[in-house]
Amino acid sequence: MSQLQLNVKYLREDAREPVYGSDYAAGMDVFSAVDESIPPRTRKLIGTGISVSWKGCDAEHYYLRVAPRSGLAAKSWVDVGAGVVDYDYRGEVFVLLVNNHNENTFEVKKGDKIAQLIMEKINRPIIGIVTEHTETKRGSGGFGSTDVPNIPSP
Repeated sequence: MSQLQLNVKYLREDAREPVYGSDYAAGMDVFSAVDESIPPRTRKLIGTGISVSWKGCDAEHYYLRVAPRSGLAAKSWVDVGAGVVDYDYRGEVFVLLVNNHNENTFEVKKGDKIAQLIMEKINRPIIGIVTEHTETKRGSGGFGSTDVPNIPSP
């Protein structure tokens, strides 16, 4: 199996290539290519100034997950919303930043680390329609049903 290669294209002058923060980091840090203000309790798409593609053995069986940076969340109350970069996407990589603070505006500056890209393998199952599922001990017990008593009903 050949090593996957991530190809990065700069779309803006201030763009930076993703970098691993350590030798064993799972994710590559990505950087803001823009200055933006995110008011309290709001969210904003932040451009990275890059587009990506990848090649190698079974490259089409991988995607990039846009993941939060734990330090950003801990220090600033800023989180990363859901994000996926599919194999066939060639546009700019954006990061949805969510300012969870009640009072403070979050300032994003060009060059700030704003998220991580984590390459993950996918398995696309075929979809089968059924009228019944096999019985299990758990059944339809959901959120916390295996260890939390008295979950309130919606």
